[in-house]
Amino acid sequence: MSARTPSAPASTSLPQSPQKRSLAQALATLLAGALFGFGLSVSTMIQPQVVLSFLRFQDFGLMLVMGGAVLVALLAYKGVPRLLRHPLLGGNFQAHAAAWNRETAVGAALFGIGWGLCGVCPGPAIAGLGAGNLDLLWALAGIGAGALAQGWRAKG
Repeated sequence: MSARTPSAPASTSLPQSPQKRSLAQALATLLAGALFGFGLSVSTMIQPQVVLSFLRFQDFGLMLVMGGAVLVALLAYKGVPRLLRHPLLGGNFQAHAAAWNRETAVGAALFGIGWGLCGVCPGPAIAGLGAGNLDLLWALAGIGAGALAQGWRAKG
């Protein structure tokens, strides 16, 4: 893959003023979040009992959902930078280094254990709130407490 230079000229289709660009970015973020939540709702991932039946190998419908999500993400992360010089709303494409260490493994294990116990992860929990499932507030409180504890631990 070719290197991207930060000094390359910006596309002429970008909004000129920072206010217009930030509004466009906010609207794109809102649209992407709504589409993500809609997809989670249609796929029934906002229902913890459906997720738990998938994790117990009783229902494999979510395997197609996850496989489709992995395929779309792979195509987006690998294909879009080859098709476009710059992201549509400004900035540059960047590679993010992934560091696998003890903290990453412990965090992944804790996330997996929590997901397995309650059938909820953050995205579907928030989308489920939008669908009126207020019981998910308990799961989100636990997710928030875990994130807060990890933040305190990382500072110290």
